[in-house]
Amino acid sequence: MLVQQILKAKSDDGVVTVPPGSSIAAAAEVLSSRRIGAVVVSRDGKRPDGMLSERDIVRELGRRGAGCLSDKVEAIMTSKIVTCACTDEADRIMQVMTEGRFRHLPVMAEGEMVGLISIGDVVKARLSELSMEKDALEGMIKGF
Repeated sequence: MLVQQILKAKSDDGVVTVPPGSSIAAAAEVLSSRRIGAVVVSRDGKRPDGMLSERDIVRELGRRGAGCLSDKVEAIMTSKIVTCACTDEADRIMQVMTEGRFRHLPVMAEGEMVGLISIGDVVKARLSELSMEKDALEGMIKGF
């Protein structure tokens, strides 16, 4: 299965982004209101400058307390991000996410973001693929 197939199965809400100068509190509000686990930090909405996850925010809150909420997103975002392409295999992406210990990956095409996939999206797609394979094998065994 390819990343582009995973993107097609998702609702097309686009990639949720926040500017690097946004406050951490504003980013937390976006995460909460959208019920998502991470947001792409981007100056132009087309290219990722970083990623900010709910875990990043909780980690900083635990370390410094509520005072960090007025800081800028760029202070705590992950700036060294990994991306993928629409033509990447889901199995490889699952391995990259597992080894890198991150759950969200921007999808790039021609230098611009075209989507964002999560480890949950990849697992869901893989389970669907395995279910179809199981049904096909059962059909062959039973002679259908």
